[in-house]
Order: sequence, then structure tokens, then C-alpha cells
Amino acid sequence: MPTVSQHFARLHPMPARAEHPTRMQAPAPVVLMVSGGADSTALLVMACTSKLDLRDGRGPSRIARERLHVLHVNHHLRGEASDGDERFVRELCARYGLPLCVEHASFTDLSGKNLEAAAREVRYAAARRYVRELCEQTGAPRSAARILTAHTASDRVETFFMNAIKGSGPAGLSSIPRRRNIIVRPLIDMSHAELCRFLEVAGIGWREDESNEDVSYLRNFIRHRVVPVATERNGNLERAIGATCDILGEEDAFMSQLAARSLRACVRREQEGLIVLDAARLASAEVAIARRMVRLAYRGLAPEERLEMRHVEAALACVAAGEGSVTLPGGVDARMEFGTFTMRTAAARERLAAGWLPVPGRMPLANHTVIESGIVRVPHGEDPIAFARSCADGKIGTGTFFPGADGSGKKVPVPIFPSAQEASLLTACIDAAALGYAERDLERLAESSPAGAIPAEALTARLWVDAPAPGDVMCPLGMHGRSKKLSDILGAARVPVAEREGVPVVRTAPGGAVVWVGGIRLDDRFKCTAATRLLIILKIKPVTASDGRVDG
Repeated sequence: MPTVSQHFARLHPMPARAEHPTRMQAPAPVVLMVSGGADSTALLVMACTSKLDLRDGRGPSRIARERLHVLHVNHHLRGEASDGDERFVRELCARYGLPLCVEHASFTDLSGKNLEAAAREVRYAAARRYVRELCEQTGAPRSAARILTAHTASDRVETFFMNAIKGSGPAGLSSIPRRRNIIVRPLIDMSHAELCRFLEVAGIGWREDESNEDVSYLRNFIRHRVVPVATERNGNLERAIGATCDILGEEDAFMSQLAARSLRACVRREQEGLIVLDAARLASAEVAIARRMVRLAYRGLAPEERLEMRHVEAALACVAAGEGSVTLPGGVDARMEFGTFTMRTAAARERLAAGWLPVPGRMPLANHTVIESGIVRVPHGEDPIAFARSCADGKIGTGTFFPGADGSGKKVPVPIFPSAQEASLLTACIDAAALGYAERDLERLAESSPAGAIPAEALTARLWVDAPAPGDVMCPLGMHGRSKKLSDILGAARVPVAEREGVPVVRTAPGGAVVWVGGIRLDDRFKCTAATRLLIILKIKPVTASDGRVDG
């Protein structure tokens, strides 16, 4: 996004300063994408004989001839005509002494994409690949390289109308940007007619694509049917829409910057295939910013997929309602629960489950295991620490488990570890008060008190379960409050690096304090003490046929 100085320098360009000789000889490649049509042919000729603006509208300059490379993609969509385009480009490059790379493409499997979009992806992928190869050969940084396309003001108008017909937002209506990363469009202020006149004066021919007359294609329909009618009302249509596109593009870029900043403040947890957002922050954001936040978060999970407005609105509707879920393109699951908005890819769901564990409740983990939680009262007059050890060792037969297994909501004695097999299960006993859940609130919940008598946050106790993350620290039990890196704890437990993603880590919240590393270590801050009255017991066990698999 240009600054004020850069913007007005584009409108009123200053005379270009003489480049330093060493700067003129910079080895960074400039790749020209040439199809053989009038626009791309003019781009090649201008690059060799004139000046082009490669600096975001801040003035044209000459390009050192040794930097220039030409890329032609033969899509083989028009038979002999496609081969004729390739021969023409070869002759043109030989005439001007430019190195040429020809890529051949086939479209046997479009995977649901239209032909135009698929062809465009092939061209840009080939250009990026060619730039990478050239930079490796010359040792030039890839960021200094440029890919030049021959998009014109006419293309910009057509794309504007196309996106308007499709119902695009500001990003689509900004049409074709002047620059996107290393892709530059130096002819964006010139019309197709102007470039044709330039070639005619220079005595240089070009190739015509007969398919450009087929109005069954939306772009051609707009070119031949819509634009001429609009031009009758405004003779400066290309300039007017170009200015509109610049304004929309700059304002959309600014809004996207604000959205990116808001998203960073909203992220509670982020790892491969998973992002957890603070739902309260997302719900309080302006809707224009919130839409962009959802798009940015989704793009980090599925960069190759396209998110439509209906998907964004459905996701935000869940946030506004405080509950619900929606499946986004690419199998991304978006879920609103417990004050968080979680987006998770299908691959992430196949790994260790990440999400909220209700207390009491259960959730599936990786490797056909499940984690369960329950609430147990320390019997009156019994030592809480000894009682917790008995629970962990499986030496007690019954306890007070909330809520009642009969569905009545009453306190019911139920077996906690009914068998010797269960006694060997991975178990942790946690002081409920250390997690911030008051004893009276848990008892009110168990006794089905009116919802208004219990704080909203206490209506359901919960813990967050996910995998270890870089930078995780905890205060291991027995180290008297001293912290230690979780990676060091896993290393001391001889857990292979390749298997650490499958270790469940129980936390107070996404990105919150580590409570328990499943089967390895309890955090000292959440241990049972002499003042403990309620225990939260966590168990990890294999999933049996009777258990079934719970969809997380």
C-alpha cells in the first residue's frame, strides 16, 4: 500500500534519477510473460527498447538487457494455433536476443476449476518456478526478481465488471493490482488500443486468439457487449474505473492491515492445522474487520482454498450466537464453544484431538484413546493428599461423582475404579479450587440450581487439551515452583521427538497454563493440598468397542 508521497509521485512522476552503474547491472532476473498477443508483444518490445515502471508507479526506467528473460506457456488448447503462438514468440525472442523458456501444459483434470482459472494458475506457477531457477543460477535474492505481465487498463475494466457481476467484495472490485509481491504490471495505465497503435507504428505484428470473440465466456461478453455500452456514457471509462480500483485497492489493503493486527490480538492458540480465537474479541470487532479476520485465519489453514462470503457469514453467525459449527471449504471445521472460535483442518483432526474437555465429560485423543474427567469430593475427616493418592492408585471403590449417573442431578455413589485393569490407567488428581472453580458453584451445578444463580463461566467447567507447542513451560510436581521447558521434560521422559505430537497436554485454556502432561507430569500449581475439598480426576484409557468413538 503506497504512502501519500508514493501515491502522488505516481500521479506526478519526478524525472528519474540516473542509476548507479552497479545498480543498473543488478543480476536479479526480470521475467516477461509473453503469450504472443498484442499486449504481451508490446510488453516485450517496450522492455527492450523503452522504459517501464517497475517501482510501483514512481517513474519508468530502463531494464538492463541481461536481466530480461521470456516465459511462454503453451496450453495446447487451440491445436495448431497454440503451436503457432509458440513459434511467433520464439521468432520474437530471437529478433531481440532474449532467452526464452517454453512450458507445456495439459488440462486433463481440472479438479472442479474452470479452464481460465486453471490456465492462469499454470502460468503463474511456471513463472515462479522459472524465477526460482534463475535466482539460484545467479545468486540473486528472489525478492529482487520481478515477473512482468501485460495486463492493461482494458483488462482492469473487464475484471471490475466480472467481479461486480459475481458479487465480489472490495478485494474483487479493486480488480487487478499494480503489483502483488514480485508480480508487476507496468502497462496497467495503458489501454489495449494504445498498445495496438504502438505496435502498428513500430511495424510489429502480433497473434490474435479467435476464442476472444466467443461471447459465451464472461470476459468476452463484458468486452464486446458491456464495455462498449458503458463507454457511450463515459468516454474516459478506463481512466475512471482505474482510479476507482486504485482507491478500493488501497482502502482494502488498509482494512486488511487492521484486520491482521486485530487477528494477532485475538489468537489464543495457533499450531499446524489449528487456530483458536477469542470469541469475545471477535464478536466485538466491527463486522468489516471481523470478516477479514475470519478470512485471514482461514487462509493460514487452507491457502489453496477459496472462502466465499456465505461461509464467512455462517462462521460469524455462530460467533454471534455463542454456539454452533460450520464446515468450510477444504474440510476445515469451524466451531464456537466455551468462549472460543476454533478452526481446525481435517488433517489436524486426524492427529491428536485439540479442543475443550468438559468436566465431567470425555473427548477422544489420538491412537484410539480417550480422556475422561470427573469430580470427586474428599470424604469428611480424610486426609486429602492420601485420598488423592488412593484415587491415582485405583485403591478406592466408590466416591461422590457429579452429576449423578442416573441423570437426576443428585450426588450418587458410583465406582471410580471398579477393576484392577482400570487401576492401571493413566490418572491425574487436580485440586478443583486451583483451577478457579469454586466448590459452591460446582455443587450448585450438580444440584441443578437455577442458571441465574451461577456465573455464566461456571455453568460448565472445562479444560483445554492439545499437543505440546514450542515454548511451552510448566512447574513440574516436586520442583517447588521452579519452571522447566516442556521439551526438556519430554526428553527426560525419553519420548521420541516424532511421537511428541501425540502426547496430550491439558491446559487451563488455549495458550493457558499447563495442568498435566498426560501420563508424564502434573504441574505443581494444581496438586492436591491439605485444603483440597474437591478433586478433578483425569483418566486416559483406550477406546473399547462399548465406548465407541466420540466425535470431537
